[in-house]
Amino acid sequence: MSKRNTQQRRHAIAAMVSAEGEVSVDVLASHFSTSEVTIRKDLAALESSGLLLRRYGGAISMPSEIVSTDSAEKVSERKQAIALAASELIRDHNRIIVDCGSTTAALINLLGTKQGLVVMTNSLQVANALNALENEPTLLMTGGTWDPHSESFQGKVAESVLRSYDFDQLFIGADGIDIARGTTTFNELTGLSRVMAEVSREVVVMIESCKIGRKIPNLELAWQGVSTLITDDGMSDEDTTAIEQQGVRVIRACCER
Repeated sequence: MSKRNTQQRRHAIAAMVSAEGEVSVDVLASHFSTSEVTIRKDLAALESSGLLLRRYGGAISMPSEIVSTDSAEKVSERKQAIALAASELIRDHNRIIVDCGSTTAALINLLGTKQGLVVMTNSLQVANALNALENEPTLLMTGGTWDPHSESFQGKVAESVLRSYDFDQLFIGADGIDIARGTTTFNELTGLSRVMAEVSREVVVMIESCKIGRKIPNLELAWQGVSTLITDDGMSDEDTTAIEQQGVRVIRACCER
């Protein structure tokens, strides 16, 4: 099925759930003449967009108190621009790692047109978004110990799993950028990030420009371990030059105003 038809079906499902309040998977599958597996992917994608809530066997409309307060935390224009620039670096059949985080998660919806991808992640959010893609890539999970702070799997088991593979690219975020040293984080569990970088031929850091210059005590990745930094056009020429002098390629994605 074409991407356009998929979008039309999902729009119709969202309207149907909104109108009726609750609809089951089997009713939707029958109505749209498609499989229950496809409907479940549709519902996962619509839930990720904040248009409905999945329930066992179907979906319900989004409660009004949720819609009025958080509306699924729409991805900012800056994150969308950064994600688009990152997606352009990914070729068909690449083996990639996508780390946890809202900026890296924004990349997932742009992977639907890529063929033959293998994606490793330590994030349930990323895994669920990948599973909702019509053209679903091969999904690998690190496993390990669940860390509620980062909402991801961490620890020795996850590190051991990663070392069993090799990857073309790592896409990773950061809490801050120290211009002189590299990426920084509030999370003291930096071991997994470093292993991710070790097993990847290209390390791509995705971060909004407002975080550049933040000096957080925990150094995550030194510049020697970073290939490319993708940020938005809010980054200054001075900071760009300083980071490029560290041997890092800098991409400033243009945001629509």
